[in-house]
Amino acid sequence: MRLLDRYLLRELLIPLGYCLCGILIIFIAFDLVFTLHVYQENRLLFSDVAELYLVKIPEILVFLMPIVLLLALLYALTDLARHHEITAIRAAGVGLWRICSPHLIVGFLLSLAVFAMNELWVPDGTDKQAQIMNRRQGNRDPLDKNIVTNFVFQNSRDGHIWQVGRIDFGSPACTMTAIKLLYTDGGTNLWLIAERAEHTNDTWVFYNVDEYDATKAGAQPDPVLQTNVLAKPFSESPGQIKREVKFASRYNKRAIDSMDNSMEIPIAEILDYLNLHPHDLSAQKKRLLYTQLYGRLASPWTCLVVVLIAIPFGAASGRRNVFVGVAGSIVICFVYFVLLKLGLAMGTGGYLPPWVAAWLPNISFGIAGFWMILRVR
Repeated sequence: MRLLDRYLLRELLIPLGYCLCGILIIFIAFDLVFTLHVYQENRLLFSDVAELYLVKIPEILVFLMPIVLLLALLYALTDLARHHEITAIRAAGVGLWRICSPHLIVGFLLSLAVFAMNELWVPDGTDKQAQIMNRRQGNRDPLDKNIVTNFVFQNSRDGHIWQVGRIDFGSPACTMTAIKLLYTDGGTNLWLIAERAEHTNDTWVFYNVDEYDATKAGAQPDPVLQTNVLAKPFSESPGQIKREVKFASRYNKRAIDSMDNSMEIPIAEILDYLNLHPHDLSAQKKRLLYTQLYGRLASPWTCLVVVLIAIPFGAASGRRNVFVGVAGSIVICFVYFVLLKLGLAMGTGGYLPPWVAAWLPNISFGIAGFWMILRVR
């Protein structure tokens, strides 16, 4: 790494660290003031409160990182331009793109970090926070989170409908009880009713099985098969079913009948759901899911777009007050988030293709930033 790169990184990372730590401290302090009585009512200990905020931090960082990066970049670049350092570097034959390459690398790495947090930690953060909040209560929910009861799982891709009385995802073989399964075998629709099922070696093993011809009328048709053990290589895996359970919980909680664009559903779960339900999705639900999918792919790259926007605002020559960068960051953030919400609303409403709606803010600001960089003197 050249001496120039180290200097520019230092000038960026120091204000970035101060801004990030300062805003996190302010956020936690204000949140404590307004929610301390709730923690007291739930009898949380200091260690519980500390753990709660550790769980919250990824969600906070996903929202704050582009804002903090923009603020730090505008401050650092404006300070360099105010002291004519950028002018001196360019006069030595170093181009503006080369000067800003460390900033672009930082934006790229932060985008990857935001993507990882958004997919790995944020979606389950709400459930973990609820568990911590109920930890010290005498009437806390005794149910195991690995136990699911009365669940219906439909795989329209393969034409399977599972009705399960109880699923234990904590068991090594993902034990099910009280199973009723509709499937097709040799062109015949069959009901498979079993007392218990386990998943072993990519095969579902059913116990105490009765099979009925689903095409025959009658309240209780004669079984076509009765056996103690029946092995079937159905395509559904325990992991796939568990993701379907999580998806149903997230979707029903935050999106049903509300066109909510703030769902925290990981990309893997959305793709799994779309793969299993290729034909039975309503137009509204399909628009919502695809907009959410493309939105989750697009949102982390805001950090990289922020760099393209900050460079022309902060690197222009001339003596300016450093706080011009602060004011500029506020205006840019406001316009960006208005465009983001507008794009998602138009995507879920069917006025724009989902990928256009999700990528609209990044494309618009990226092109604008690139064009303004070319015009910097």
